[in-house]
Amino acid sequence: VQLQASGGGLAQAGGSLRLSCAASGRTFSSYVMGWFRQAPGKEREFVAAINRGGIGIGTTYADSVKGRFTISRDNAKNMVYLQMNSLKPEDTAVYYCAAGGPVLANFTPYSWGQGTQVTVSS
Repeated sequence: VQLQASGGGLAQAGGSLRLSCAASGRTFSSYVMGWFRQAPGKEREFVAAINRGGIGIGTTYADSVKGRFTISRDNAKNMVYLQMNSLKPEDTAVYYCAAGGPVLANFTPYSWGQGTQVTVSS
C-alpha cells in the first residue's frame, strides 16, 4: 500500500490542524492504520492508531495526545485522518502515516507515507 500524507502547516498554540493520509490499493480496509511523529533530534514516536475496517473501530493513543487528537478512517475513500486540537508547541514534528498490523494492541507499521510538517508556535 502506498500512502500520501497532507494537511500539515503552521498553527498557534491552542489551535487545530487536520492531517489526511490517502492510501492506494484495494486492501486498505485490511490494515491497521496509524500516525507517528518525529521531532528534531528525537526518535520517531507513536501518536495514534485505528483498527481495521469491519472489526469495530477501536482506537489507541499516546498519552501525550489523548483527549486532544482523534484518529478516524473512511474505508470507502481509502483515507485516514488525524484531527489535532488544543495544539501545543511540543506537538511540533514531522507527522507520518503508516499502514500495518497485525492487531491494534500490537501495531507494527509495514508501510510509511512521506511526512508532513506540523509547526506549533507559542
